Amino acid sequence: MEVATMLMRTDPFRDLDRWTQQVFGTAAQPAAMPMDAWRDGDEFVVEFDLPGIDPDSLDLDVERNVVTVRASRPGLDANRSMIAAERPRGVFSRQLFLGESLDTDQIRADYRNGVLRLSIPVAEKAKPRKIEIARDGERQAINV
Repeated sequence: MEVATMLMRTDPFRDLDRWTQQVFGTAAQPAAMPMDAWRDGDEFVVEFDLPGIDPDSLDLDVERNVVTVRASRPGLDANRSMIAAERPRGVFSRQLFLGESLDTDQIRADYRNGVLRLSIPVAEKAKPRKIEIARDGERQAINV
């Protein structure tokens, strides 16, 4: 099963607008939470780069097949005379629209070294299985 089938696609214009906001940021929502996603055996793995984020600010919600990740980085200290301020500040949010082939009830999350990793198992119903075929009273297994 291809990784692409694990993430559902939505309206391309909405996706482009969302992507533009995530990459370039807006006044209300700073720049993105970059991610990588891949399939590793019977799991779908997603990693988000969130360096400098306080783990207590991380929030992960699942509603049906939509996973929402939120994190925040505090604003700049007003008493500092900044020479450069390139790191985005404020609240970050990103949604993943997952396919029905993933078991969202079993998501595991781990935050280590500035990377939030989600491990989402492939649902049992989506895994290959054998089907028994009865022939003249005998049963015979085949792979599907």
